[in-house]
Amino acid sequence: MHIGSFLLPNRLFVAPMAGVTDRPFRRLCKTLGAGYAVSEMVTSRPDLWNSLKTSRRADHRGEPGPIAVQIAGTDAAMMAEAAVHNIERGAQIIDINMGCPAKKVCNKWAGSALMQDEALAVSIARAVVQACAPRGVPVTLKMRTGWCAQHKNAVSLARQFEAAGIAMLTVHGRTREQGYSGAAEYATVAAVKAAVGVPVVANGDIDSPEKAQSVLAATGADALMIGRAAQGRPWIFREIHHFLATGEHLAPPLVAELERLLLAHLDEHYSLYGAETGVRSARKHIAWYLRALPGGEAFRQRMNAIDDCAGQRAAVAQYLHALGATMDRLPAPVVAQDNAITTEGWLA
Repeated sequence: MHIGSFLLPNRLFVAPMAGVTDRPFRRLCKTLGAGYAVSEMVTSRPDLWNSLKTSRRADHRGEPGPIAVQIAGTDAAMMAEAAVHNIERGAQIIDINMGCPAKKVCNKWAGSALMQDEALAVSIARAVVQACAPRGVPVTLKMRTGWCAQHKNAVSLARQFEAAGIAMLTVHGRTREQGYSGAAEYATVAAVKAAVGVPVVANGDIDSPEKAQSVLAATGADALMIGRAAQGRPWIFREIHHFLATGEHLAPPLVAELERLLLAHLDEHYSLYGAETGVRSARKHIAWYLRALPGGEAFRQRMNAIDDCAGQRAAVAQYLHALGATMDRLPAPVVAQDNAITTEGWLA
């Protein structure tokens, strides 16, 4: 599929996740089968552009394109300025955040809070498109189904965003009120797809090849965006791609491959964040990789006491080397018995 002039290798996308989808993680996911990845959310506030946090989030060195940067804010002119600022620093696609449910974001009326004010949301989309169009940069947008169950306005907004020039829409199948609780619903995604002509991406609870196939069939979406299921399992993209193409499952990764991937991930992570921050922020990634493995929880507790990168890396290597002596491959993931999705009771 295309986003503007960019032809993507497949329709499996990495979701933008604050504190997770940094450059090392995006590069890894692309290596393991993701066709597209969007950066962590970066602020539209000019006074924060040169902060260490924002500069790390906007670091795309060595990342294969297209480079997609997600921006967040509440002021149309400021969002347009932020789009141009990021384009000048290498962004090839700009994504607007209207999907983040975090309180610290929504309390400032950014993220999914913008869905409560359709006029403001559309004015932001229009301003960003107008700033990007002369530079040949497409603008995409990620949103939720609505603010709450009583106010699901994704379809109405989708039509207005398309009219404003948005090139692609991603819909997470939950309201802001839900956060990440409960189950995602795909009725609204299907309704958005039926209402607009631009590509629509389905997001939320896609955690297995079977679920991916069911969501595509039920929604008619052009692509899938995967977030939490890729944490500690970035090879999920190649697993889904293979299943959609063949109907067959790939074997789980070899323990030796996990050791190679994780150690390479850690090396790039340390390089981006430095020793002090790197050893702390790497802990969550290590925990995700090892959470379902024999002795993984006990190792995680020991690993959290290590406060230097070399010691952390050595401990991970030792654990995985020992694991590889007892098993060749990782355990197969546990898949829910019923991955089917029906349209019963869905929105018209």
